[in-house]
Amino acid sequence: MDIVKVINNNIVSSIDAEGNELVVMGRGLGFQYKPGQTIDETKVEKIFRMDNNGQTRQLGDLLADVPLEHIQLANAIIKDARDMIDKKMNKNLYITLIDHISYAIERCKQGILFTNPLLWEIKRFYPQEYNAGVNAVNKINTELGIQLTEDEAASITMHFVNAELGTDMPHTLDVTKIIQNILKIVKDHFTVKIDDTSISYERFLTHLKFFAQRIVTNNIIYETDMELNAIIKQQYPYEYKCAEKIRIYVESEFHVNVPEEEMTYLTLHARRITFPGNNNQ
Repeated sequence: MDIVKVINNNIVSSIDAEGNELVVMGRGLGFQYKPGQTIDETKVEKIFRMDNNGQTRQLGDLLADVPLEHIQLANAIIKDARDMIDKKMNKNLYITLIDHISYAIERCKQGILFTNPLLWEIKRFYPQEYNAGVNAVNKINTELGIQLTEDEAASITMHFVNAELGTDMPHTLDVTKIIQNILKIVKDHFTVKIDDTSISYERFLTHLKFFAQRIVTNNIIYETDMELNAIIKQQYPYEYKCAEKIRIYVESEFHVNVPEEEMTYLTLHARRITFPGNNNQ
């Protein structure tokens, strides 16, 4: 493998046998080397293979200005996260998380710490990802002797979620807020206490994650079984009223039509998480 470009003393770019651009990391890998020379494979710590050459160049530009120890930490954190989270995450995570972690470290060293207003929701909605976020903060604090907080763990969590959804960070934040607001609508509608540790609640939460993602990407599926919808609406009128409140919220805030099939799902989930304690039927 030959060097195409020396990015800095520790980062170089190369090209594989298929003509794909690579970013190669290793301490001293680019020191006193020039394009065309062979990479010292004994120094190679990580080869970044992105989804396309544009991403690879973007990553190379980012790594040019990031301390090696920050890159190494972020790489280890992503490796741990892939073991801890049973969902596929896209490779753009390397770009977003390396940048975020390096900036968070520098902010912490300057005594600048931010609170995350969605901390509770992130912990509740994304438990696997949050555990990976906590692991990331613990690893950074141990390695660098600093004190990042659980608010930062929540912020890192959102990068993992973002990599799963394949959307940008504003969309990921919108997804979280939509879930938060829909759950509030449900809890305000019913007079009974909802068990948020039940399997029915977890299933509802999973459904809301996909529903919210479809809302922010405007990818609502319209496949309506009118007969079934009519039966559910008649059988569970109080739960259907809750679904109607959710539809009003979604359509007014995001200008996305909620089809009857989705109303059926929302009604059934509302029934499951409140029955048998719901006396308002």
